[in-house]
Amino acid sequence: MLFRDVTHRKNLLWFEIKYETIDLYKEGIDQLKKQGFNIVGIVCDGKKGLFKAFPGIPVQMCQFHQIQITRRYLTSKSILEPAIELRSIIKSLTKTDKESFIGAFNEWLKKWDAFLKEKSIDQEKGKWHYKHKKLRSAAHSVKINLPYLFVCYDYPQLKIPNTNNSTEGIISDIKTKTKIHQGLKKERRIKLINKLLQK
Repeated sequence: MLFRDVTHRKNLLWFEIKYETIDLYKEGIDQLKKQGFNIVGIVCDGKKGLFKAFPGIPVQMCQFHQIQITRRYLTSKSILEPAIELRSIIKSLTKTDKESFIGAFNEWLKKWDAFLKEKSIDQEKGKWHYKHKKLRSAAHSVKINLPYLFVCYDYPQLKIPNTNNSTEGIISDIKTKTKIHQGLKKERRIKLINKLLQK
C-alpha cells in the first residue's frame, strides 16, 4: 500500500499488506498526520467505504479508474446505441468540466430510461431480470461515484489531481522492474521494492 505526495512527487509511506482494507488506509493517514503531514485531499481508486472514511478531508475518485470500471461492462464491440453513447460520455470524463459531464450523463439517463428498465422473463422459472444488465451496471457505477468524481473542481484552491496516475505510474514501474528479476525470493523482492520506493 502506497501513500504518495503528488505535489512534490514523493512517496511518503508504504507497507506490505495481504488485503486492502479501509482500516489500513486509516492507519496510513494517521501515521502521516503523526509525522506532521497536513492531508489536504485524497485521490483514490474508489474502494467501497473509502470516501466516507476521512471526515473533513476531500476525497477524489480517480477519474481514470471510473473509466476502467465502466469499460469492464461496456465492451468496445457493443453496437447498442445507448452503450455507444455512454462510452462516449465516459471517455470525456478526464477532458471535460463537472457541469458538462453531469449534464450529458443525466440527459443520457433520461433518454434511455425505458430501455434500461426493459425486462426479460424466464418462462421455465417464472422469474424476470433486466435485459441490459451490463449497461445498467455501468450507469449505476457512474451514478454512485458521481459525488466524488469532481471533488477536484469543488476545491480548486487545494489543487487536487483528478486521477492518481502519479501513483499508478510508480506501481507500474515497480511491476516492470520486479518482473525482470522473477527468480528473486520474497525477502529479496521486498528489499528491491523498498529501494525503488525510496527514490
